[in-house]
Amino acid sequence: MSRRKKKKDEEHPNESWLLPYADLLTLLLALFIVLFSSSSIDAQKFEAMSRALNSAFSGGTGIFDFPSPIPEGQMQSSDVIEDKDEKETLQNKPVLLKDEEQHELASIQQKVNTYIEEKDLTNKLQTSLTDEGLLVSIRDNVLFAPGSAEVRPQDRKVAEEISELMIMDPPRNIIISGHTDNVPIGNAPFDSNWELSVMRAIEFMKILLQNEKLDPRWFSAKGFGEFQPIASNGTVEGRAKNRRVEILIMPRTAD
Repeated sequence: MSRRKKKKDEEHPNESWLLPYADLLTLLLALFIVLFSSSSIDAQKFEAMSRALNSAFSGGTGIFDFPSPIPEGQMQSSDVIEDKDEKETLQNKPVLLKDEEQHELASIQQKVNTYIEEKDLTNKLQTSLTDEGLLVSIRDNVLFAPGSAEVRPQDRKVAEEISELMIMDPPRNIIISGHTDNVPIGNAPFDSNWELSVMRAIEFMKILLQNEKLDPRWFSAKGFGEFQPIASNGTVEGRAKNRRVEILIMPRTAD
């Protein structure tokens, strides 16, 4: 009798371990559902996690072997839209600033143009809005004698009046640059057109800065000699255009 009972027990092994195993699976399922619902859903990550868990449990159809509740690509497309909107916002911000800055520079240009018209200097002073800022170009014969870097006494008033136009609130960086034609210089004070252009820029800037309303920290001077012509040096008219002093009023967004 006992042998038969023992043989019967061996044919039907104890399956009591299935209960805690099922409980364990239930708890794991509940845990991952909570984690899944409380996290930012990513379809690809969810599927990768499902495959990993299925592989770990290695029993055919796993507890995560079902389609993602979110259609594939839906969250990705949403993320792309959000990223795109954010990028457009960041890109539009400098554009708006640039438009506003161009408007302010155009107002300054109008003020300078009014001065030019009132003083009948349309053939000697010109303004233009460029990517670098507002450019005011002054022919050298408005300020200097040929081959000289000193502003002529009769032209100092023009320089002083231009200094009033440079008063801005808020202030801006202003670059004064000197330019010449390509005719070699022959007088003693300067060995080259480059030196002449530098000294003309400095001398003109010094007169501007005699205006106490201007802060020297916002000003700088450069000399380019004959190396940045705006016209052909092959004609008298072209060389006259190339001999100039330029005032570049920088955008505040470039500070």
